[in-house]
Amino acid sequence: MVKTARALVAVAALAFSATAFAAEGEAPHIEKQQWSFSGPFGTYDRAQLQRGFKIYKEVCSSCHALKFVAFRNLAQPGGPGFTEEEAKVIAAEYTVTDGPNDEGDMYERPAVLADHFPSPFPNEQAARAANGGAYPPDFSLLAKARAAHRGFPAFVFDAFTQYQEQGPDYIYALLTGYEEEAPEGVEVPAGQYYNPHFLAGKTLAMAPPLSDELVEYTDGTPMTVDQYARDVSAFMMWAAEPKLEERKKIGFRVMAFLVIFGSLLYFTKQKIWRKVDH
Repeated sequence: MVKTARALVAVAALAFSATAFAAEGEAPHIEKQQWSFSGPFGTYDRAQLQRGFKIYKEVCSSCHALKFVAFRNLAQPGGPGFTEEEAKVIAAEYTVTDGPNDEGDMYERPAVLADHFPSPFPNEQAARAANGGAYPPDFSLLAKARAAHRGFPAFVFDAFTQYQEQGPDYIYALLTGYEEEAPEGVEVPAGQYYNPHFLAGKTLAMAPPLSDELVEYTDGTPMTVDQYARDVSAFMMWAAEPKLEERKKIGFRVMAFLVIFGSLLYFTKQKIWRKVDH
């Protein structure tokens, strides 16, 4: 009875804290989206990852770095599905700083597969100066680092359903959640844009980056803000967790092994001990 009472008190405390958190307006409501990589058997959609990379390259890369992703990762198993030759062509379009050479000087050269995506700015100060004081975050791990608090009891169910897509859901909501006019009583500072899905507040320095027909798709996929946001969110999820498919395969094998091993132990015990008095 004491343990049951303690459990009920803990649940009540969680519910109260979640309610208070929501009441303070600190956590925006983020709609749950459908992703090909969700669930224990989910996998990345290669075509979507390639479209998402195109969005990053043509729209996002002018401000946001991807410093933990190497060009060779584009052709690795479980990646966007580029061939090694295609990855080499993509790498050659970028310039990286190397050196020093024999004279002790740094120099620039075309990137190769072993290089990581170069930052659009030489340092943080230059990035802030170019963006009105705001620092564009690196995209490498953003899909795992940004997630809205889902509150009670949603986070309890998430543990059982293996819901791990809060990051892509948030990025999609942010990219599609800009509103031209803020509601009455909300002041938008100069140089800021109203977006109720932004975790750090209701306004941010990034202007709406996407618009319909902004990037050309050649596979017949709709060229809309909604589709662009989904594709780049999926790509950012891959960048943050490139081994997701491998992890899920290993997890399934481990669980299958444990079930079989546990069953063998049970039947072995029954065979050996069923006629022994205890």
